[in-house]
Amino acid sequence: MIDCLPILAISVSILGAILIVLIGNKNPNLRESVSIIAGILKFTFVIMMIPPFFKGEEISIKIVSVLPGIELAFRVDGLGLLFAFGASFLWILTTFYSIGYMRGLNEHAQTRYFACFALSLSSAIGIAFAANLFTMFIFYEALTIVTYPLVSHHEDKEGLEGGRQYIVYLLGTAKIFLLAAIVLTYILTGTLDFRKGGIFSSEIVQNNKLLLQIMLVLYLYGFNKSAIMPLHSWLPAAMVAPTPVSALLHAVAVVKAGVFTVSRVLLYVYGANTVKAIEMQDLIFFLTSFTIIIGSLIALTRDDFKARLAFSTVANLSYIIIGVAMFSPLGILGGLIHISMHAFSKITMFFVAGSVYVSTHVKKISELDGVGKVMPITMFSFFLATLSMIGIPIFAGFVTKFNLAMGALEIGRPELVGVFIVSSFLNAAYFLPIVYRSFFRKPENPLRWHGVQENYFCAIPLLITALFTVVWGLYPDFLMNILRTVIR
Repeated sequence: MIDCLPILAISVSILGAILIVLIGNKNPNLRESVSIIAGILKFTFVIMMIPPFFKGEEISIKIVSVLPGIELAFRVDGLGLLFAFGASFLWILTTFYSIGYMRGLNEHAQTRYFACFALSLSSAIGIAFAANLFTMFIFYEALTIVTYPLVSHHEDKEGLEGGRQYIVYLLGTAKIFLLAAIVLTYILTGTLDFRKGGIFSSEIVQNNKLLLQIMLVLYLYGFNKSAIMPLHSWLPAAMVAPTPVSALLHAVAVVKAGVFTVSRVLLYVYGANTVKAIEMQDLIFFLTSFTIIIGSLIALTRDDFKARLAFSTVANLSYIIIGVAMFSPLGILGGLIHISMHAFSKITMFFVAGSVYVSTHVKKISELDGVGKVMPITMFSFFLATLSMIGIPIFAGFVTKFNLAMGALEIGRPELVGVFIVSSFLNAAYFLPIVYRSFFRKPENPLRWHGVQENYFCAIPLLITALFTVVWGLYPDFLMNILRTVIR
C-alpha cells in the first residue's frame, strides 16, 4: 500500500480534472468543491509518506520497463518530498484564492481553468517523485502542455503571444537541448536512473570531458523552466495569465519544477566529483550570479506589479541552483530550502497583486498610493513577504540566505556572499517602495479608493501564506530535516 502513495498523489488530481470537466458550468460550487477536495486528498497522500520516509522505509514503484535502464518508475526521497509537500499544500490555498479571483472578475472558461490547474499539479508531483530522467522528462513536458491554456487563458492578442512564447521556449528547449542530453546520458551509461553522487564513472569522465561539459549546458538550458539568462524571457511574457496562474508559475509548480530538475541533474546525474572534474562549477556560478544581479536590476525598473515580481522570480530561482552547485552541506541546504521559502514568499506577493487588481483594477505600482488604508490585510501581508524576500531574521528568506552565505564561505567563495548581499539590497529597493506607497502616500484624489474593500476569498489565503513566511523562519527544522537526507 505504501508504495502506491506516489501514484495516488499523482492520480487524484487527474480524477479531479475529469470530474471538473464533467460537472462544467452546471454547478460551479460543486466544480470548485471537487478541486478543493482533490487538493486536500493530494496533500494527505503526501503527508502519509513522511512518517515512513523518516523511518528509512523505501517508497518506490515501477510501472513499466521500456528498454533496459529506461523505466516509468517513481521513488520518494527528501528532495522530491520537499517539492511535493510545498506544491500540494499551496494548491489548496491557491484553489480558494482562485475562486475569489475568477468569480470576482467574472472570468470566462473557468471549467477549463480549474481542470488544467488540477492536471498541472499531477504533473508537478510526477516530477517530484520521478525515479529517473525518463519519467521526469515525461511529466516535465506534460506540465508545459497543460499549463499552456492557463497562460493564454484570456485568448486576446497579448494572451496568445505570451502563450506562444511560453510554449515555444519551453517545448523548444526541451526538444533541442534536453532530449539530446538525455539520449547522450543513456548512450554513455546505459541507464537513466538517479543515483546519489551521479551516474558517470571516473572512466567516462576522463574520456568524455568536453562531451560532459556540453551535456551539462544542455541540461541547464533544456530544463528552461529554471529561467537562467539569457533564455528567461518566456517568464515575464507569461504574466499575461490570470494572477492565480502567475502564482502557479512562480511559486507552486512551474519554475520550481525547473530548478528542481536542474538540482536533480547536478546531484543525482552528475554529482560533485564529476562537475568539479569537468571544471564546470565556475560557469554555473557565473550564469547564476549574472541572472541574480541582472534580474534584480531589471525588476527595479518595472512599474507593472506582476512584471516586477516576475523579474524578481528570475533572480531568485538562481539562488537554488547556485546553492546546489556549491556541493557543500550548507550550500545545498540553503539552495534547496529556498524552493519552499521562496514559494511561500512569492505566492503571497502574486496573491497580493491579484487581490489589488480584483478590488481596484490597478496594475501599476505608481498607482498604489494609499491602497493599504482600504486593503490593510492584503498590503500588510505583502510587507511580511517583503521582509522574507530581503532576508530579515525570523523570516523564511533569512534561513535561505544565511545557509547560502555560510555555504559560500565553506567552499572559500566569498564573492558569492557579495552577490547575495547585493541581491538583498536590490530586493529592498524594489519591494519596500511598494509598501511605502500603499501605507504612507496619499492618493492625489481623496476619493480614489472610495468603495474599495478586501475580497476575503483572496485576502485570507494570502494572509495564511504570509504568516507561513514567519513560521518557516522561526521553525524551519521540519523542512530542514527532510533535506538533510539529501546531504548525508
